[in-house]
Amino acid sequence: MSNDVSIFRNKNAVGVSSERRLTKLGQSIASTSINRRIQTNVNGTFKKLVNGEQIGSAVRGEMNVIIINLLPSVSRVYYASKYDPNAEATLPNCWSNLGDAPEDNVPDAMHSNCADCDMNVKGSGQNGGKACRYQRRIAVLLEGDTTGDVYQFNVPAKSIFGKGVGNEHPFESYMKFLTANGESPDTVVTAIRYDDDADSMELLFSPVRQVTDQEFELVQQAQNKRESDKYVRITVAQLDGVTKLPVKEEKPVEAPKPKVQRSEDPDDDDTQAEEVAEPKKRAKSAKSETIAVVQSNESLASALGEWGAQ
Repeated sequence: MSNDVSIFRNKNAVGVSSERRLTKLGQSIASTSINRRIQTNVNGTFKKLVNGEQIGSAVRGEMNVIIINLLPSVSRVYYASKYDPNAEATLPNCWSNLGDAPEDNVPDAMHSNCADCDMNVKGSGQNGGKACRYQRRIAVLLEGDTTGDVYQFNVPAKSIFGKGVGNEHPFESYMKFLTANGESPDTVVTAIRYDDDADSMELLFSPVRQVTDQEFELVQQAQNKRESDKYVRITVAQLDGVTKLPVKEEKPVEAPKPKVQRSEDPDDDDTQAEEVAEPKKRAKSAKSETIAVVQSNESLASALGEWGAQ
């Protein structure tokens, strides 16, 4: 008796084919309760994680996948706080799946569009870079895995852009390389390997071979699954249990500009209410006082003379 029916009380239950059990309802429930992803590590290994738990042994150096979905453009994500591996994980302050404008549900949108955002300017982040970082998430199948399980793969930031050599490329260059040679990411098996010559964790992508007919059938089935679309979007972080909101960006508060005061009553005019200082009389000099006394005496003498002549 297979393990597939061992969960039932009736041990004599007749099993059905696996194709019959893969209903849309079952796929929908699985896609909301199970989160699969491939984790890259600084020690040069890849790990399969299901709901955050490692499954199987780590793969060192290189692994082969089939890319089944990706967004048409590179995403953007911004954290106001510096990265701290020991701190509790938080949602980003702002993000854009298509790299053009913040999503409707971001907690702290920086600007109405990414192109004009201050966080998109060189020097706004650490070491002269941009504070808002590029991000690329893809959905993949693992070579040799006939279950058709879809995994999320986060391309490291330093592995997104750049120029390739031969048939090995950073991710965006690899996409252009495939299309220029008449291939598509979902029609080839792609090798992802760590670049041994890089100073930091950087990956290179190269085509191994075309997919077989059986693999292509798995690809088409996987592309109809909900996780095929869900895994390429930044909102998947919430499904990993990250629900804590970020610390909002502190923006300088401008002092309010003085407003023009208007009134129909002139008594309300501040300029009328001001006290006007009375003009001060200029002090007379001693010379001017002497002249004034002489002029006063002459006027008195003249007046007395006229009075005596009468």
